[in-house]
Formats: sequence, C-alpha cells, structure tokens
Amino acid sequence: MSAAPKIRPATPTDATAIGKLGALLVRTHHDFDPKRFMAATSRTENAYGSYLGTQLDEANIVILVAEQDGKVLGYTYAGVEGNDYMALRGPAGVLYDIVVDPAHRRQGVGRLLLDATLDALKARGAPRVVLSTAERNAPAQRLFDRAGFRPTMIEMTKELDG
Repeated sequence: MSAAPKIRPATPTDATAIGKLGALLVRTHHDFDPKRFMAATSRTENAYGSYLGTQLDEANIVILVAEQDGKVLGYTYAGVEGNDYMALRGPAGVLYDIVVDPAHRRQGVGRLLLDATLDALKARGAPRVVLSTAERNAPAQRLFDRAGFRPTMIEMTKELDG
C-alpha cells in the first residue's frame, strides 16, 4: 500500500515533472478552445518547467507539489499580488495553475494541493484568493466550489479575424 501523497514546496529537481504537467495544462486548455488558448509545442515542457524554476525563490510565489512514492502527482503555482486596477481588485493571492496527473485525479490530490496553497497564501498575508478556470473545465469548477470559491467574473472572447 502506498503512502498518502505529501504536499511540499517544489525544488529545482521537480522542474521536469512540473514541465510535463504544465504542458498537459496547456494542451488541455487548447483542446477546450483552440482559438483562445495557445497550443503546446515541442518546447513547452522544458520552457514551462524552466520558467517555474525561476520562480522558486520569489518571496511572494508559492509552488507546491504533491509527491507519492517519489513521483510528482501534481503541482500548484500561485502568488500574492497587490492592487490590480485592470482586474478592479485589491491585494489578493492568485492561483495561476493547479494540475494533477490524470492517473491520480479524483483521489483527493487536487484538494490537498489547493488547501495547502490557500494556507501558504494566507501565511503570506493574502486576504483572499482569486483564480480563473476554463469555462469547459467542470471538474476544476467543482473542486473550487467545494473549497468555498464563488464565481465573480466571466471572461468572454471574440475573434477579430473574420
């Protein structure tokens, strides 16, 4: 029997696993709406992992991984931001990414990651947390709803190419 997943801060050695999961996030969103979301390329995994690696030592950034038996099952990427006049919002924690390997979904890994991320953002002084989720991503929306999030904005897109 495997040990329960452990949530811990990401380290540079997690970059490859996080990059693969980040590329999965890109592909999933592109599949939802190829006109709105960018497509993954052969460089996406490396670029995603590399970019998040540059964020590991940032004071207002939280990157956590769920690990079980030495394997990264998922990660979150979040940060604490000040006033954002474009979003009409005061200081807040912002959840940028949350992704769990499909083989480990519906096992509570996402909720463990989300709860640990919320705790880390609160510890950094975030008075609230905001996030965006793809309109077609019902499983993620259920996770966020169960964790107490409420809908506050709707993004709308119109193509201008014809």
